[in-house]
Amino acid sequence: MKIIVPMAGIGSRLRPHTLTVPKPLTVIAGKPIVQRLVEDIASVIDEKIDEIAFVIGTTAKGFPTDTEAQLLKIAAELGAKGSVYVQEEALGTAHAIYMAKESLSGPCVVAYADTLFKADFTLDVNADGAIWVSKVANPSAFGVVKLQDGFITDFIEKPKDFVSDLAIIGIYYFKSGDKLLEEIQYLIDNDLKENNEYQLTNVLESLKQQGAKFIPGTVDAWMDCGKKDPTVDTNKQVLGFEHEAGNNLVAKDVVLENSEIIQPCFIGENVVLKNTKVGPYVSIGANSVVENSTIVNSLIQSNVAISNANLDNAMIGNHAKYNGKYTSVSIGDYTELT
Repeated sequence: MKIIVPMAGIGSRLRPHTLTVPKPLTVIAGKPIVQRLVEDIASVIDEKIDEIAFVIGTTAKGFPTDTEAQLLKIAAELGAKGSVYVQEEALGTAHAIYMAKESLSGPCVVAYADTLFKADFTLDVNADGAIWVSKVANPSAFGVVKLQDGFITDFIEKPKDFVSDLAIIGIYYFKSGDKLLEEIQYLIDNDLKENNEYQLTNVLESLKQQGAKFIPGTVDAWMDCGKKDPTVDTNKQVLGFEHEAGNNLVAKDVVLENSEIIQPCFIGENVVLKNTKVGPYVSIGANSVVENSTIVNSLIQSNVAISNANLDNAMIGNHAKYNGKYTSVSIGDYTELT
């Protein structure tokens, strides 16, 4: 089994946090978003992952020079071969997958790296394909699928009238990566664009018309990492899942001086807490120091210095310094706010 992860966008909606770190490498509860994504996929496909292929943008588009090394490390930690491809120009969802054409063979999962999910289903790898979906309250804002007898019959983009509440979350299984590549190649060779882009939905429709039967993979939780507030909420949900699973995410060498940690929390290595109450639902990265503060429901990266703060729904980047009374702050890497 292979996993193809298009992540060519740097993530402008999450600025300032994506000015120095691509959104998929933003750390949530101690792990990059993209690492959690592929781990969650591995848990539902129940198959050995042979290769993880990442599609990134160029350094000119904001991708740091060490992005490839970070991604290869993530693949290696899952026991898989890592491959990294570069999409020079953003020409649509199908085009991003096409950049990884050398890896498109055999069974594969395609997952766009700006979302996380929680599910307890096991994928039927004998199906022609599967589309991960989640029930939503406002289906008119999403692409949705219609079902009949357990199979997907239609894909509808942002329906004005109610047809289904099952939204496509951006993760797909294809029994034949070769066939997927063939259909994308047909789009490109014939310059079949929609809104000036090569779209995966056109490929799905073509495969369906040729007789491919797609099944839904319904997830229990769909977590967005697009903007600051949803990302902080995703951190909260992930910490809750980890706590329910009995996982302790507090490093053994955390220094507590007249301080308290209220679970669930992630506290990285070499963190010092002085006269501080942290939690619930707080992540603090390694080598950070927090003094005279109260922090709840916040996502704080590594090498951060915080003092005299009362934080809630805050997101603070790496190597930042914060000393102030603002509550719901959002500051990026290497920022000083005092």
